[in-house]
Amino acid sequence: MPTSSLNPHLPFGENKNAEWYGKDIISVKQFKREDLEYIFGVAHEMRGMVERIGTFDLLKGKILANLFYEPSTRTSSSFTAAMERLGGSVIPINEVKYSSVSKGESLPDTVRTLECYADVIVLRHPETGSAAIAAKAARKPVINAGDGVGEHPTQALLDTFTIFEELGAGQVDGMTVTMLGDLKYGRTVHSLARLLSLFKVKINYVSPDILKMPKEVMDEVAVKGIPQAEFGSLEKVLPETDVLYVTRVQKERFEDPADYEKVKGAYVIDPIVMKAAKKDMIVMHPLPRVGEISVDFDDDPRAAYFRQMEYGLYVRMALLAMVLGKA
Repeated sequence: MPTSSLNPHLPFGENKNAEWYGKDIISVKQFKREDLEYIFGVAHEMRGMVERIGTFDLLKGKILANLFYEPSTRTSSSFTAAMERLGGSVIPINEVKYSSVSKGESLPDTVRTLECYADVIVLRHPETGSAAIAAKAARKPVINAGDGVGEHPTQALLDTFTIFEELGAGQVDGMTVTMLGDLKYGRTVHSLARLLSLFKVKINYVSPDILKMPKEVMDEVAVKGIPQAEFGSLEKVLPETDVLYVTRVQKERFEDPADYEKVKGAYVIDPIVMKAAKKDMIVMHPLPRVGEISVDFDDDPRAAYFRQMEYGLYVRMALLAMVLGKA
C-alpha cells in the first residue's frame, strides 16, 4: 500500500477523521500555507504512483458526478481521469441543456438528486457563488470547478503545484509573478493571486485598462502585505519575472463584442518577446489559448503550460482522495 511522503508511517487508506474528509472545496480562502504543503505532498505521491503503476484502487467503489453547466475540456477530463486513475467511476454531465435543468430544475435540487448516486460532486457553473449554493444544499462534498468570474480553486492549486515542481518549493518565497491578459474576467488569476498571498512574492498585473484585476482581489492580497503593481505593457516587468502567467481574453464574458475586438490581440508571447526574459523562469497558461502564446514558443523549455495540465491530474487526484477520506 502506498505511503505518504509527508509521513512515511501512515499508509493511504480510510481516514474519516482527517481534516479534509467530507469537506467542500469552494474557495482558495479555505487554505493555509501548511494545507498546501500537505496537498502538494499527496499530489507528488500520486504522480509517483501514476508513473510507476498507472491506476490503482484507492477509490474503488466511489463515484464522482461531474456536473458542468459550461463547456470544459481540460477541467472535466482532468477530474474524470483523476477519479478513474484512483479506481473510481464517473457520472459525466457535460451537456446540462439536455438534462432536467432545461426543464427548470434548480441547482440545489439537481445537486440533491446527484448525491443520491455519487460520493462527490464537481461543479462548474456560469454564476459567481453557485458553488457555495450547491455546497449548502448537498450532504456530500462539492468541489468548485469554476463559478462564473468568481473562483477556480483547483486550478489555482494546480498552478501553485506547477511552480513548486518546476522551480522548487524552496524558491517560491522571493519570486516575482507576472499575470498577463484578461485579469478582470479570468477567475484563474483571481484564485491564484489569493493563493500566492500565502507566500512572500511580488505580483505584477499587466492588462488593458478595461481588463484590470478587480479591486477587491487586490485589496485582499494587499492585506497580506504582498507588493503589487499594475502595468499596461509587459516590457518593463518581463526581465524580472520568474513566473509569467498568461490568460486569454475571454470573448464569452463580454457584453459588447466591440470591446472584445479592441483588446483581443493586446499581448502575444513569442520567441522574440521572450528573449528579454530570464533563462530559468516559466510561462504558464490555464488553456485554451487563442493566439496569446505563439506555437513557435512551445518547444522552449520555459513553456510549462502543457506540463501544467499534467500536474493538474495529480492535484485533483489528491483532492478527491482527501475529501473521500483516503489520504
